[in-house]
Amino acid sequence: MTATAALLAFTLAAAILTITPGLDNALVLRTAAVEGGRRALMAGLGISAGCLLWGTIAALGLGSLLAVSTFAYDALRICAAIYLFYLGVKLLWRTLPGRKTAAGAAGILAAADQPGTTGTGWFLRGCLTNALNPKVGVFYITFLPQFIPAGTDVLRFSLLLATVHAIVGMLWFALLVAATRPLARWLSRPAVTRGLDQVTGAVFIAFGLRLALEKR
Repeated sequence: MTATAALLAFTLAAAILTITPGLDNALVLRTAAVEGGRRALMAGLGISAGCLLWGTIAALGLGSLLAVSTFAYDALRICAAIYLFYLGVKLLWRTLPGRKTAAGAAGILAAADQPGTTGTGWFLRGCLTNALNPKVGVFYITFLPQFIPAGTDVLRFSLLLATVHAIVGMLWFALLVAATRPLARWLSRPAVTRGLDQVTGAVFIAFGLRLALEKR
């Protein structure tokens, strides 16, 4: 396989994996619908950064530790489960009777676009979602080598593939955010916001449970 063919094949595989419904897409969609496009893009950027981080770790060979060390894998798995529980419970807590929803009709989208609103927290939330997930690390360890042609610089080509994955992810997240814009007024209604928080919170908790109960 030539370098060009490997790159094209990986890009196609990365695109299929990116658009597959999962935790990352749920996070970006919920953030776009409830918190606004800017924050959703920052969350998406964090997710892509988490992928790039795992790609770098795998390229350097450090990620192989997860494949051979049960303790390292389990420690990271429990941390990820706790973090997902935290996010899920926090979202569900906001939907309890008497609690304020994220914002009123157009207020939340307006607040999201106000100058000076920091996106750091949303970036970190997205990044941690992937960085704490050992499955992403194992995926990179087992997946990337299949697309590295013989005779190429393994480190550089691995980093290139991880960068391609991150770029594909950001393009997809931008499409998801754009898709929510025509529905912005409807999505920002308190009842709809509450429903989105409930569904997304349940998804986070379900993924957390799956990680916590997983056996290698």
